[in-house]
Amino acid sequence: MNTVSQLDQVKTGPWNGGRSPWSVEYGKIMMWFFLLSDAFTFSSLLIYYGAQRFSKLTWPAPDKVFQSIPGVVEHGAPLVFVGIMTFILIMSSVTMVLAVEAGHRRSKKEVIGWMIATIIGGFMFLGCQAIEWTHLFHEGFGWGEIPSAEELKQFFNGPVSLVAAQQFANLFFTITGFHGFHVFTGVLINIIILIMTINGTFERKGHYLMVEKVGLYWHFVDLVWVFVFTFFYLV
Repeated sequence: MNTVSQLDQVKTGPWNGGRSPWSVEYGKIMMWFFLLSDAFTFSSLLIYYGAQRFSKLTWPAPDKVFQSIPGVVEHGAPLVFVGIMTFILIMSSVTMVLAVEAGHRRSKKEVIGWMIATIIGGFMFLGCQAIEWTHLFHEGFGWGEIPSAEELKQFFNGPVSLVAAQQFANLFFTITGFHGFHVFTGVLINIIILIMTINGTFERKGHYLMVEKVGLYWHFVDLVWVFVFTFFYLV
């Protein structure tokens, strides 16, 4: 199986650069560079959230803010719904691993099946996030909006802080929205890769390296969610 593109073949000319110093496919290196730059962006947002969170004497308690399972339970189920969301996203990462593994074996049928499962998982996560956002809007939270001081008492373990509540709301919708945008983009890219797989594009190329590159992006999105989950829902 030929897994080396023309860009990655050894260049023999005196000014052609020779062999890649990392022996890694060019597109994969570029994906790692992109993910590294994106990691800096998410890190700066989460560090700022941490700075705000621990500089305040009081902060909205996650197990009180996220108590509902929208449409099923209004109160009394802390962090259950976000646990379901997290499980869905992690399982979509598993199906992506299986798609990449099938690609290495050039099993087109399996790649199609696992990519479809990954796409469904991505849409389910986005649907859950939309439901959670809608519920928080009904509670009075939004970007630049918070419930009244009296209503906020149910979300704090100690004294109510309007500043802390506003910082929490703004950063929650900013960071989870930014992450949701990445998931949505990943789903669109996965759909494109799925169509290319169905059309036999990678069979003609003789390799499924593009599936692996997209898989790197999808795993990164899942990894970032682990940190978002920890910062917003557990700390």
